[in-house]
Amino acid sequence: MRAWYARIFHWRWLYVFYGSPDKPWRCKTISKTYLINESIRVREVRLIDVDGKQVGIVPTRKALQMAQEANLDLVTVAPNAKPPVCRIMDYGKFKFEQQKKEKEAKKKQRVMNVKEVRFSPNIDEHDYHTKMRNVLKFLKKGDKVKCSIRFRGRQISHADMGREVLLRLAEDASEVGEVEKQPKMEGRSMVMFLVPTTEK
Repeated sequence: MRAWYARIFHWRWLYVFYGSPDKPWRCKTISKTYLINESIRVREVRLIDVDGKQVGIVPTRKALQMAQEANLDLVTVAPNAKPPVCRIMDYGKFKFEQQKKEKEAKKKQRVMNVKEVRFSPNIDEHDYHTKMRNVLKFLKKGDKVKCSIRFRGRQISHADMGREVLLRLAEDASEVGEVEKQPKMEGRSMVMFLVPTTEK
């Protein structure tokens, strides 16, 4: 007797999740994000049809039937509403489009690396222009640039010279970069951060 009940229970749940042979259910898995099809347990829902039109509040059983007849899925799009809002749609296609949008968004996210270029307070013109070209190259690639000046020995008493170098650099790079952090002393170094110019 116990084995007989177990067989009935087994086939009943197969019917719930996979549908009957003559009316197979389209979606055979339950989404972790959206409640779909037989996983919707409420008595009634506010239904939106496949064309996006408001059907109104209907029994969940009827909404499921409408989705099955259209060979589509019933998807909860606003679970916290009272009653929950459901829409008839092709869930597989919807999920694919959502994943495609997420991938496109990730591609558009620019990873900004931090590059450091070191100067000296009494740097000569040739070295200055060489290092400035490196700064411009990094900014054009979309990187943030840490411009630093290390003061050695008594040079620390001439911090203004270092500040002038950094401010000159900010002016020379103004077409492709802007100052994120103004020159500031950090120990025996003065540091300034440049970032690519924001497009307006």
